[in-house]
Amino acid sequence: MWLHLLALLVFIVLFRWYKHSLTLENLADKCVLITGCDSGFGNQLAKKLDKRGMRVLATCLTEQGAENLKRESSSRLQTVILDIADSNSVQSAAKWVSDVLGEKGLWGLVNNAGTGMPGAPNEWLSREDFARVLNVNLLGPIDVTLKLLPLIRKSKGRIVNVSSIVGRVTICGGGYCVSKFGVEAFSDSLRRELKPFGVQVSIIEPGYFKTGLNNMQVMKEALSKIWRNVHPEIHSSYGETYFQDYVLDLERTFNFFSNKDLTAVTDCMEHALTAMYPKTRYAAGWDAKLFFIPLSYVPTALADYLLTWSAPTPAYRI
Repeated sequence: MWLHLLALLVFIVLFRWYKHSLTLENLADKCVLITGCDSGFGNQLAKKLDKRGMRVLATCLTEQGAENLKRESSSRLQTVILDIADSNSVQSAAKWVSDVLGEKGLWGLVNNAGTGMPGAPNEWLSREDFARVLNVNLLGPIDVTLKLLPLIRKSKGRIVNVSSIVGRVTICGGGYCVSKFGVEAFSDSLRRELKPFGVQVSIIEPGYFKTGLNNMQVMKEALSKIWRNVHPEIHSSYGETYFQDYVLDLERTFNFFSNKDLTAVTDCMEHALTAMYPKTRYAAGWDAKLFFIPLSYVPTALADYLLTWSAPTPAYRI
């Protein structure tokens, strides 16, 4: 009996490997729009797909980012300036895409652009702080997707939304985790709604990676500014020692988990766009697969303990 079960398990593993190894033909005929290509995942993916002969439309936040990317790519790759937090900018970029494609549809959309700051304990932040992150990480991708959906539906294409492992497990206060939980929810509803049209939706869930989003020096400066501006009552409740320990704990966590090799993420994005049978979810990074995903299934009390055992202690406690 055990041999039969083992044989069945081996068969399932091999079948899944074979199924996910099949790739699409005629990639040169397919066009993909990627947001957030100034640096990081988007920049690397744009160059990767360009080398495979695909037509890449890369959005950048800055002219400098666009120029740098064009210098490192073929003449097929085209760029456009896009601020996904600005609906007028999204509308303008969507019209540009439509003009570029003409009668053709858009094969792939990769919602990659994002921001992490301001992020801190919730009580230190304002409504505007949350809104800044949500506008970029959640409302922006929703806006871009809705504007381009007719073109994607036309080609029965792919939507790839970059969430995060913290879209499963909240690790900090602020809008970042909230926005990524929202991306997960939006992607789930979108996947079910678009299935009858032949459009497939995939979610990328990276762990910690060293990108511009996770620049420790920038994060420290942002945290210091937030701490300086909090209400005096918050200062006395948490204490200066709490702030210093919070920053130190954050730095230790990033140094332990962060991965410099971005290909673990871009390979997942590439597979979601070019595989015959893309996956619904892609976990990228050893920390995502071996720590955070298992953590999302354990009892809440245990998860809370594991995520807070080394957390700093406020000056005022009950």
